[in-house]
Amino acid sequence: MLAILKKWARQLKSEIVTLWFAYRHPATPGVAKLLAVLVVAYAFSPIDLIPDFIPVLGWLDEIILLPAGIWLALRLLPPAVHTECRREAEAWLARRLPRPRNYVTAAVFVSLWLIGLWLLWRWLSAETMPA
Repeated sequence: MLAILKKWARQLKSEIVTLWFAYRHPATPGVAKLLAVLVVAYAFSPIDLIPDFIPVLGWLDEIILLPAGIWLALRLLPPAVHTECRREAEAWLARRLPRPRNYVTAAVFVSLWLIGLWLLWRWLSAETMPA
């Protein structure tokens, strides 16, 4: 079972790198490019939308959301672009370069969490204040 999970994780990593090359490819359609950018930015972001320390929900994005986004983005790619980008991704992974990081996306997620916490605090403090 562990070997199957490791193989699946390697395949996901390869597909994310394929999308990374695809969103920079000039023949990638606009919708596919936009979805690829979103999926790659989220995958390379050091911060998750749902933090991993939250039981069950923390792994939801890695188990469902990210693979679904990858699948959809790959389906939107023209076959020639997909093949070319997959070859580039395999060569890139074979060189074992460090993965890119997207700190802009991390800043967006941190901001969203801070805004959410602030809104929650405002709501809770409004509930406890007498009218």
